[in-house]
Order: sequence, then C-alpha cells, then structure tokens
Amino acid sequence: MDVIDRNLAVIKPKQPFLDWLRKTPGTEIDLTLDQLRIDCTALLIPEFEEPEDAVAFIDEIGVELFEAELGSWVDDASHWPKDRSLATFWLWFDVEIHGTVIDLVSEDEPAETEPPKRGGRGH
Repeated sequence: MDVIDRNLAVIKPKQPFLDWLRKTPGTEIDLTLDQLRIDCTALLIPEFEEPEDAVAFIDEIGVELFEAELGSWVDDASHWPKDRSLATFWLWFDVEIHGTVIDLVSEDEPAETEPPKRGGRGH
C-alpha cells in the first residue's frame, strides 16, 4: 500500500449536463441525475497543499475537461453546446478534490494505461 503524491479530482455532472444529454439526438439516455453522478471521471492531478490551489488547477484545464466530458458521451462535436467556457463548466459540473490517494495494488502489478475513450459511456 503506497500513498501517491497526487490529488484526485472527481468530475460530477449537474442537472444542466443531464438536460443537454437528454435532448441530444441519438443519446436516448434514461438516467436520473443521481445515477449519472455514481460512476464519474476521476483524475489524478498534481498534489496541492490547499484545496483552492487544486481548484485553480482545474480552472486552467476546465475547458479541456468540459470537452472531454462532452466527448465521452457524444462523439459529434456539432451537438455540443456552443458555450463551452469555464463559467459554463462550473455550472454543469461539480468537482470534488481529494487529498489522499492510496495505491492498493502491489508494484508487481503495474497499472495499465490507455487513452480515454470517447462516445462510449452513453451507449
């Protein structure tokens, strides 16, 4: 068991995201907001002493995160909202910052990595 020198940020959709998802052609989503917020994107981010510093880091990449979240549900960017600003990101998502990350997998079993999938969540 090893403590990882990173923070964890969990991106949780809010009602405006669900509203957009429900009205987007081809999604046919039958989820409640509570269900949508169960299995969310978790990101390892740099370690910060203060939560405000972690939020400032999220601010720096908020637009990129916004587009990644949209793309994980809907491949066709023409269906994405026109306003993908940082302000809209914060209206559409909560971000939980966690300061302690522990790796319970032994060094004999290194983590496998792959690029994030797009368009796979909703289908």
